[in-house]
Amino acid sequence: MEAKTRTRRSAFVDTDACVACGCCVKVCPLNAIAVFRGVAARVDPKRCVGCGRCAKECPASVIEIREVQA
Repeated sequence: MEAKTRTRRSAFVDTDACVACGCCVKVCPLNAIAVFRGVAARVDPKRCVGCGRCAKECPASVIEIREVQA
């Protein structure tokens, strides 16, 4: 019998393309995103539930929601 791998969703930011506007920070219901040193947004994977609000709000389209192992 194969063990099933559990997955969950989480946001990932392309930090090279992020413009650090903070739009994602404002819409995150769990405060899982912060702009680091005014350069790029970073996601706290322990807090992110992958709701996708940040990705929808990002004007630069540099945030994506991915399946990750739980």
